[in-house]
Amino acid sequence: MARILQLDEAIAELVHDGDAVALEGFTHLIPVAAGHEIIRQRRKDLTLIRMTPDIVYDQLIGAGCARKLIFSWGGNPGVGSLHRFRDAIQNSWPVPLEIEEHSHAGMANRYAAGASGLPFAVLRGYAGTDLPEQTDTIKTIECPFTGERLAAVPAVNPDVGIIHAQQADRAGSVQMWGITGVQKETVLASARSLVTVEEIVDELTPRPGAVVLPQWVVTAVAEVPGGAVPSYAQGYYERDNAYYQQWDLIGRDREQFESWLETEVFGAERSTR
Repeated sequence: MARILQLDEAIAELVHDGDAVALEGFTHLIPVAAGHEIIRQRRKDLTLIRMTPDIVYDQLIGAGCARKLIFSWGGNPGVGSLHRFRDAIQNSWPVPLEIEEHSHAGMANRYAAGASGLPFAVLRGYAGTDLPEQTDTIKTIECPFTGERLAAVPAVNPDVGIIHAQQADRAGSVQMWGITGVQKETVLASARSLVTVEEIVDELTPRPGAVVLPQWVVTAVAEVPGGAVPSYAQGYYERDNAYYQQWDLIGRDREQFESWLETEVFGAERSTR
């Protein structure tokens, strides 16, 4: 049975310096509150993994938590660049950042292989790009049946997989609905997993198209209402588009970012004491 923990307890127990950590979400259900708690606990030397790192990864990078990013696209959705990410790449501020870039299909297949207990995934992909020359974890293999040349990528198996969902029951089974990405695969591929949820309920009500993660594949659940803000949680709240626009201005300037970090992340910790 998954354990029900407070968010700070879960991060303290599950996320360690030097871990490979995946915080996955697609369009909505992005585990922002969990990312902020990782910053608050001053984790460092993390390998951050995500198909589409957006502003919470910009914040983690700017706070000096990351030494490497494994990804397939990075940006402030609908707005533009991630300026803390860019500063780390171009100027090594606040610490140098190594990157490992893949395609979306490559990353999705890596998660699927990890979730399936396979060492690597095979796909038709990367043709016509220079990614195989830039990324050591893309190889070419020959199909033993047809002789076709295919791309091979290693499985992703994070030390910790973190996602956000709408509901969990008191035994720790999780249900999410709406647009989903590789959240299920992230949990199944990871050595340890944390699911933050909008609410814990007595019983999960079946929903068409929902993804259910049973209690025995989840390490811990934390009830965190609003845990995906400023992204949205279908059925609970809408996306805060203004936040993403404001982040472009905050993220551009180191001093503004550090002020934001002190007020909105570390200040939030002090306000609860």
